[in-house]
Amino acid sequence: MTDPLHTELLELAQEAARRAGALLRDGRPADLAVAATKSSPIDVVTEMDIAAEKLITGYLGDFRPDDGFLGEEGASSTGSSGVRWIVDPLDGTVNYLYGLPTWSVSIAAEQNGETVVGVVAAPMRGETFHAVRGAGAYLGDRRLRCRPSPSLDQALVSTGFNYVTTVRTHQAAVAQRLIPQLRDIRRGGSAAVDLCDVAAGRLDGYYERGLHPWDRAAGDLIAREAGAVTGGRPGGPPTDDLTVAASPGVFGPLQTLLEQYGAWHD
Repeated sequence: MTDPLHTELLELAQEAARRAGALLRDGRPADLAVAATKSSPIDVVTEMDIAAEKLITGYLGDFRPDDGFLGEEGASSTGSSGVRWIVDPLDGTVNYLYGLPTWSVSIAAEQNGETVVGVVAAPMRGETFHAVRGAGAYLGDRRLRCRPSPSLDQALVSTGFNYVTTVRTHQAAVAQRLIPQLRDIRRGGSAAVDLCDVAAGRLDGYYERGLHPWDRAAGDLIAREAGAVTGGRPGGPPTDDLTVAASPGVFGPLQTLLEQYGAWHD
C-alpha cells in the first residue's frame, strides 16, 4: 500500500504540474522575450518560467506551509516538515522560447532527503508521467517499463548540451566519440522528458553533464521505478557532474564509455 503522505504529495504535485502546464501552454505571449540569463547569454529565463514557479510554490505552500522548496528560478527554503519540493517550472526553456514542443514541468518531493514522488508534465504532448517510490512509474494510468536492453551498438541514446561554450565543446567531443558506438543519438532539449522517455521505452539510454537537482529529481525517480538503472560516475549516484539513465543491459557499457571519454568533466 502507498504511504498516505506519499499519496497526498503525489496528488498535490500532479495538480500543481497541471496548473503550471496550462499556464505555460495557454498563456504564452506571442512576443515572449528573455527576462534574464543565467550561466551564459544563451542560458535564458523567460517571464513564464518565473510565473510558473510562483504558481507551483504558491499552490503547494497553501496546502503544506511547513515544507521546504528548491526551485530553478530561486525558490529556496528549508522547511520544518522533512519534506522538500524540487521544482523545475519549465524544463526546456529555449525550446519553449522558440515555440518547439519539447518542454515540461518537473516537480519532485523529497522526504528526509530521499525522492519519494516525481511528476513530469509535457503539455504539448498531452502527457503526464508520475512515480511514487516503490510503487512503479506511470504515464497516465499505464504502468511503464523501460525497453528490453539491446546491445550498445543497437541502443538509441539521448543527451543534452550545456550553454557554457567551453563545456559544450567538450560535450560535443564526447558525443563525437560515442556516436559510432551506438545506433544513434538524440538531443531533445528537456532532461526531464528524456528521463521519462527512457522510462517509457522510447529511448534505451540518456546521459548529460551539468544537470541540477531540479532537472533530474522527478525524472530520475520515474526512470528507476520503470526498471531503468540510474547513476553518475561508476559506483555513484547522479550528480551535477554526470547523470546516466538506461535499461539495465545498456547502463553498464554506456557508463563505462562515458567514464573513458571523460564525460564528467569539462
